[in-house]
Amino acid sequence: MSRAELVGTWRLVSYRLIGSRGRVRYPYGEGATGYILYGADGYMAVSIMSAGRQPFAGTDILRRTTDEAAEATRTYLSYCGTYEVFPERVVRHVQLSLFPNWSGTPQERFYVLCEDRLELSTAPFVQDVSQPRAHLVWERVGPAM
Repeated sequence: MSRAELVGTWRLVSYRLIGSRGRVRYPYGEGATGYILYGADGYMAVSIMSAGRQPFAGTDILRRTTDEAAEATRTYLSYCGTYEVFPERVVRHVQLSLFPNWSGTPQERFYVLCEDRLELSTAPFVQDVSQPRAHLVWERVGPAM
């Protein structure tokens, strides 16, 4: 796959974690929504959230309770940075992330692209078979009307 084939906006179809024994979990629920954007300039951004997130009681983003902040963080994932395309994998060089441990790290995903469907997954099981493998399916968003 070339960078040109990846460029565009993709809508999340499904996000599953598959365990070493085939157990499937949905970290943001089966109704998770999200978008991933790959720019021609080599930058990318992704946002994923659980369906049915509850609004904060107040309208000021900086005035929330500890419980509201914790729930918002638990039900949302976002990061951005640059990316490189290689045969069978794309490496995202994370610059900003809701999950602080990813900032400044490369995140490698294996891909399968078939027409307007993009499947991304974390590395196949190698050493630690207890770690689940993430599998995300995306569909290309059509041109704006």
